[in-house]
Amino acid sequence: MKAVYIHIPFCSNICTYCDFCKMYYNKKHVTKYLEELEKEIKNNYNGETIETIYIGGGTPSSLDLEELEYLLKITEYFKTSSNLEFTVECNIENCSYEKLELLKKYNVNRLSFGVQTFNPNFLKVLGRKHNKEETFNIIKFAKELGFDNINIDLMYAFNGQTIDDLKKDLDLFLKLNINHISTYSLIIEPNTVLGINNYENIDEDLDYEMYRLIENTLKEHGYKHYETSNFAKEGYVSKHNLTYWNNLEYYGFGLGASGYINGIRYNNTRSLNNYLKGNYVLDKHELSKQEKMEEEMFLGLRKLDGVNKKDFKNKYGIDIKDAFDIDPEIKKGLLIDDGNNIYIPEKYQYISNQVLIKFIGE
Repeated sequence: MKAVYIHIPFCSNICTYCDFCKMYYNKKHVTKYLEELEKEIKNNYNGETIETIYIGGGTPSSLDLEELEYLLKITEYFKTSSNLEFTVECNIENCSYEKLELLKKYNVNRLSFGVQTFNPNFLKVLGRKHNKEETFNIIKFAKELGFDNINIDLMYAFNGQTIDDLKKDLDLFLKLNINHISTYSLIIEPNTVLGINNYENIDEDLDYEMYRLIENTLKEHGYKHYETSNFAKEGYVSKHNLTYWNNLEYYGFGLGASGYINGIRYNNTRSLNNYLKGNYVLDKHELSKQEKMEEEMFLGLRKLDGVNKKDFKNKYGIDIKDAFDIDPEIKKGLLIDDGNNIYIPEKYQYISNQVLIKFIGE
């Protein structure tokens, strides 16, 4: 176990598209929650040297300075490697110079900002409260404090968005001059504000055109497309997220968190009352060898490099081609076998789910 995910469910504002475990910030709940989080970690962490910590949400930056410091002190319980990647998610509207200083003090060295878009109309659709000036200022502050490993999220495929709208967003994203960009086509989930209000998806052809525009533009500006939705400058891929895509085990702590330990995937409760009573885990599932192999392919093929054949054989004692009948996909060009790796060619990443579905319940 080399990775830790910690979930902070509190938000000062609920976004219209979000279906993650979240709730409005309530000061009386936060301290109790952090105390219980500390107990969960102390009772379940087994002393391994941790290489990546990722605090997500919800909105970790919705905590006030005192609460945020308490959270960061809890993370000092982990034994960490000298090259630790320590990420904290932040929202522009509730981040501040003082909070960034505090993160720096506690050795956070990677930030992830939910920028999404600079278009005020689409920000309103998402229920986001920040603006362009605030975004540029907070990232300027972060850089001044020495943060160079920064991710920003780019969302696209809004109803009514044009290619020109997206080009304007991309121009501004590039002006921020950061080293990692995660891209997301807006997905309408059933139990979100957008889902309840029957917000409509855009035409698939336009969605694809936007995906290719993002891909080509970012590559032209020195970003490597290394995972279906992620682009990074040299040396700035997300080590923590590679834990997931490489199908490695990790701790998940906090309300609604998921983890993968000793071949068992588990999901924590989304009930704050249950969590505060110490009833952390909602369900567990021990994976069979077949399920592990399926997940190895399903997750690994999201990477542009794909799945290494030798690593697969060492892990499971069987060749990929003996475990799965992938010759039809290779003949169609949907999968490539270059001798070392099996991967989905970049031009088919947009429709990768058509390939990945093969590895679900094979």
